[in-house]
Amino acid sequence: MEYMSTKQASEQWGISDRRIRLLCEQGRIEGIIKQGRSYRIPIGAMKPIDKRTLRGVNIPKNYIALFSHIDGLKVELDKRRPMTQGELKRIQSEFLIEYTYNSNAIEGNTLTLRETALALEGMTIDQKPLKDHLEAIGHRDAFLYVEKLVADQAAISEKVIKDIHALVLIDRPEDKGVYRSIPVRIMGMYQEPPQPYLVPIQMERLIAEHRKTKRHSIESIALFHLKFEGIHPFIDGNGRTGRLILNLMLMQQGYPPINVKFTDRKRYYDCFDSYFQDNDSSPMVNMIAEYIREGLEQYLIILSL
Repeated sequence: MEYMSTKQASEQWGISDRRIRLLCEQGRIEGIIKQGRSYRIPIGAMKPIDKRTLRGVNIPKNYIALFSHIDGLKVELDKRRPMTQGELKRIQSEFLIEYTYNSNAIEGNTLTLRETALALEGMTIDQKPLKDHLEAIGHRDAFLYVEKLVADQAAISEKVIKDIHALVLIDRPEDKGVYRSIPVRIMGMYQEPPQPYLVPIQMERLIAEHRKTKRHSIESIALFHLKFEGIHPFIDGNGRTGRLILNLMLMQQGYPPINVKFTDRKRYYDCFDSYFQDNDSSPMVNMIAEYIREGLEQYLIILSL
């Protein structure tokens, strides 16, 4: 990695050298190296956003540099030209196919990436169950609904969550969009989901807590996702629904949607173990933040071509 001095960063970002040093001392620039009394800053590091835009938000020290970098990328992206309809459609189409494949594969769907793409075009894959085809179609329709909710600036509510679930569980008409009525256990998970009669109460509380949180949006969304999966409100489809809600919340905050990869499923599951066994949400926060950063950087690369 190449580095620049605080003076070079000062010239690049248009703020004083003294201010740069203070930002380094506060840990608000990611990846810095301290050499004696001097700081070396990674070339390509983002200028931290003005803290006044985060007034009233509580950010733990271990997230300051990461969140500052991500929000700096977001500010930079917001300043760039808007994508053309052609660019946007291509990116959205590619994302939707990969996202549908990965989210369904995490839950045991057997369609490959290419088979998922073909299923979304209406083709039937030989020797693959109808259930897998319906899951691909249902997930696609649910994500398109999420995009509409973002465009309409719809608030998170139990109805919205149930509507998303109803689209996800297209192959289970008797269970879609309704909270479970029986106890469930999640194999290998330390958290035992609440009894059915407690689900509506805990879901109502979860949404109310999220609305009044003073955490940074990335941390609060990660916590919502952890707690949602812990409640496990539906008999099936909780993982896919939870990741769709996660993306709904991210997109409402101006971040790109994320695609938790099937190859990252062990790390993803370990995040839940860390939270429910050790009360440590940082693995999930960091995982989501890394995916957001990767998405923002990809958009910036596309717009710089």
